[in-house]
Amino acid sequence: MDIQINYWAVLLAAVSSMVVGSVWYAKSVFGGTWMKLAKMNDKKMKKGMVSSMVMAFVLSLLMAYVLAHLAFIANSFMQDSFFADSVVTAFWVWLGVAFTRTVTHDAFEQRPMKLTFLNITNMLVTMLVMGAVIGWLHP
Repeated sequence: MDIQINYWAVLLAAVSSMVVGSVWYAKSVFGGTWMKLAKMNDKKMKKGMVSSMVMAFVLSLLMAYVLAHLAFIANSFMQDSFFADSVVTAFWVWLGVAFTRTVTHDAFEQRPMKLTFLNITNMLVTMLVMGAVIGWLHP
């Protein structure tokens, strides 16, 4: 099987991840709560901001590429609309990988459940938006 990837979709999905994160973690949305629960402050945030943003974008590119790859395989199997298969694939990847690993790690690290919920919900929204972008701009 020749996996087809729309690299523009991957790039836009990665950008969408950054947009979702910027809105989600804005102080006026959930950022203030996140900072308190994660024991962060403005000084700590500014210290590593550039390297963290670069790393986040590179990892978003990787996540988008993998999601596009899996969406193509899922669509080849399920043969529904590419959009629907991409969004559904994003959900199942979130549930089976992101949700389970985050909750497990946060439990061992004894992080506040509210922080875990805030982060995994962000990941759900991020992955669904990425799946929608990839599905909309199918190969």
